[in-house]
Amino acid sequence: MRFIGLLSGGIDSPVAMHLMMNKGHEGYLLNMDARPMSEEAEFEKVKRVALRLGSIHGDRMKLFSAPHNVFLEAFRERTNRKYTCILCKRAMISLADILCTRWDAQMIVLGDSMGQVASQTLPNLGAVSKGITHPIMRPLIGLDKVEIERIGREIGTYQISSKTTIGCTAAPKYPIVRANPETLDRCVHEAKLDELMEYVSSNIAEVNLQG
Repeated sequence: MRFIGLLSGGIDSPVAMHLMMNKGHEGYLLNMDARPMSEEAEFEKVKRVALRLGSIHGDRMKLFSAPHNVFLEAFRERTNRKYTCILCKRAMISLADILCTRWDAQMIVLGDSMGQVASQTLPNLGAVSKGITHPIMRPLIGLDKVEIERIGREIGTYQISSKTTIGCTAAPKYPIVRANPETLDRCVHEAKLDELMEYVSSNIAEVNLQG
């Protein structure tokens, strides 16, 4: 089966993608490119991670990029700043849901591990998944950081992912850890997420990993 997997330059998501492709599934890996709200080095790290995964899984994977800065700018300017991380994840999963239909994929794969960051608390996992029509797979959900890092080292992605970069500058200092569903829905409306989704989903590009 084919899946849409959200791939970042972090430690967790490459491991999640590997575990799913190791089961024989085909991965269409989607990087939400936050530039200029993240540095060029972060995008280069994603490409290096994808190259490493490609060396293991060959033609069972492709890498795509979406202009995530469009979402982030709207969240920063129009909504409650504490909800930025939750809105960010909601937008990512919603986009993956659209791409599942467009690209004939059967599921969405995420690198979530329970409680490691604000968007991965139990209430927030439920909030960001609201309204999604395709199954969401979280292969790392029951693993702790030590186990995830061990697998990352074994497959050679940890050595790349652990390199420090500035990361996303749109993240608030104090992100919400227990999202109120009504407030989140209001923020989605304020950000005009549906309109932005149409633009972003029409500007997905495959990333060339050969050059």
